[in-house]
Amino acid sequence: MVTGIIGKKLGMTQVFGQDGTATPGTVIKAGPCVVVQAKAAATDGYAAVQIGLVEERPARVRKPLAGHYKKAGVPPTRVRREVAQAAGSEALKPGDQVLITGLFANGDRVDVIGISRGKGFQGVMKRHNFRGGAATHGSMFHRAPGSIGASSFPSRVVKGMRAAGRMGGDRVTTRNLKVVQVDAENNLLVLKGAVPGAPGGYLIVRKAIARKPDPKPQIEKPSKAVKGKK
Repeated sequence: MVTGIIGKKLGMTQVFGQDGTATPGTVIKAGPCVVVQAKAAATDGYAAVQIGLVEERPARVRKPLAGHYKKAGVPPTRVRREVAQAAGSEALKPGDQVLITGLFANGDRVDVIGISRGKGFQGVMKRHNFRGGAATHGSMFHRAPGSIGASSFPSRVVKGMRAAGRMGGDRVTTRNLKVVQVDAENNLLVLKGAVPGAPGGYLIVRKAIARKPDPKPQIEKPSKAVKGKK
């Protein structure tokens, strides 16, 4: 069994509990996926599988990649990702299906990997959360970055200085999201909270690597009465 699956972000919704509380959730169409290539520790040094997301619209690939799929005996897919294989599980072979059935359940914790929204060229206040200067009293320093180095020494701008530039469009991992609902019939997952990217973007949903315990409500203990006072 693998530890993750490829999905596609559909959008956000609300899930209402039995007590009427509303939980914000992201709907992800996870799978179905097909195994394109299997890697073993004996030959490749690690155990993993390359899976492809099966979609309604057929994919068009070039001849070298078409041979890769032909060797596996599966139709070409538009998206391929490599996911780890669970230790001690039965090895998968090319052509096997990967579904969310048995992979995730309600209450599980998962990590979601995706490409964040691209914001284009942005300034330091939006890109790095700089405070900015005064907005009144004749200040002419509002959204500028300020000093970027000394003039005498080292007489240059040091590497790694935070500045304006392209923002977003990066590979982002959101950890420890809770699985609210699993619809195995329609290959749908509802996760609590937001995930990287815009609707229609491709994601990897994997089992949480460093799961944190669920938060517990704090109950205040009754204070002890002071002796001699009522």
